[in-house]
Amino acid sequence: MVPDPRRPPARTRDDTAAAGHTVHRLADNEPVNDPQAPLDAFAALLTPEGRALLDEVRDTDPADELAVATRLRRDHPAGLVSAALGQARLRQRAAAKLGAEDARRMYFTPNGVEQSTRASVAAHRAARLAELGVTSLADLCCGIGGDAIALARAGIRVLAVDRDPVTAAAARANAEALGLSELIEVREADVTDVDTSPYDAVFVDPARRGGRGRIFDPEAYSPPLSWAVGTALKAPHAALKIAPGVPHEAVPPQAEAEWISDGGDVKEAVLWFGTEPGLVRATLLPGPHSLRGRGLANPPVRPPGRYLYEPDGAVIRAHLVAEVAADLDGGLLDETIAYVTADELRPTPYATAYEITDHLPFNVKKLKALLREREVGALTVKKRGSAVEPEELRRKVLPKPHGRNAATVFLTRVAGAPAMLLGHPTGPHTE
Repeated sequence: MVPDPRRPPARTRDDTAAAGHTVHRLADNEPVNDPQAPLDAFAALLTPEGRALLDEVRDTDPADELAVATRLRRDHPAGLVSAALGQARLRQRAAAKLGAEDARRMYFTPNGVEQSTRASVAAHRAARLAELGVTSLADLCCGIGGDAIALARAGIRVLAVDRDPVTAAAARANAEALGLSELIEVREADVTDVDTSPYDAVFVDPARRGGRGRIFDPEAYSPPLSWAVGTALKAPHAALKIAPGVPHEAVPPQAEAEWISDGGDVKEAVLWFGTEPGLVRATLLPGPHSLRGRGLANPPVRPPGRYLYEPDGAVIRAHLVAEVAADLDGGLLDETIAYVTADELRPTPYATAYEITDHLPFNVKKLKALLREREVGALTVKKRGSAVEPEELRRKVLPKPHGRNAATVFLTRVAGAPAMLLGHPTGPHTE
């Protein structure tokens, strides 16, 4: 398949050291980068006074926090005021992932907001598990309970496990706040101590951040991918959440691999067990639209046609550009770059289509003259296989934007040579 141009960069010495550390105990989303409030401070937020204070500070602007804190400390303990304002900030951050309605009622930790699954993605995964007939599931490394909530809303009974006391307390509080306590049991424990045999399925969301940032080596996840796979193989069905940049060679042969994007942004990859071993798919949300791999050979390289298609990031991560090209009767501009070109405009949810008006060798002066001739005042710069910085190019070719038209320029390679393709989006055009 076409090489993935979005592969993570090579690890630095510090990253390698983090990835190679010895795992003495398998942890469940344990705190790494962000300090978490002590359990007693978190518990104070669940008291009537704490809940009332949370309601009062819910919409506090960060710029006003100092004044608000000073006023509230006259009537409330300073620690409780600080915890409430911190929780308000976390809820505001979480709204983008989980929706404002849920986020304003839920409880978070800093790591919980950072690592929680976007609600739309969690709902998609829960729906797939429900379609498989899963009625009970062990959610290992549950975090603040975002996935457990989606699973419970799909009618699945969940055992949610996390080793960190504050994180487990937040998951328990969230199940109660959203009226799902009857379906979600939260247990503070290490995942290695949990018997998953009574459950229809297992879900594992290992921590993928270390003390020095993101971890790219799946064996440095906490718990390691090999442990998660071993646990998954013991269950009738399982889903393992992994980083979307995971090397394809790290996918075990017993698994189906699914890459998921939401609104065009790649969010995660999932290894499924008990479905279709060896299948690779890309799923785009909203929809869902799901493209299944067919094992096609690399598309042919051909000259630019009338249309250029930019595949969705999940399609690229899943190495399914060939499937998109085949469906469009198209080819590649360059054998190493995931731009598809074709002569016809065809509906597809898996790529954004652009009509190409001009194809020329890379030349800043020629591009500047062409934009002036076309009265372009708004320019979108996209690149793949080019070292040119989009903002720098935009400043050079449009120093004083004033034209009435908009355009998109692609900086790429055509059959190995640096090139520029000028065009514009065709608008929504999906199946």
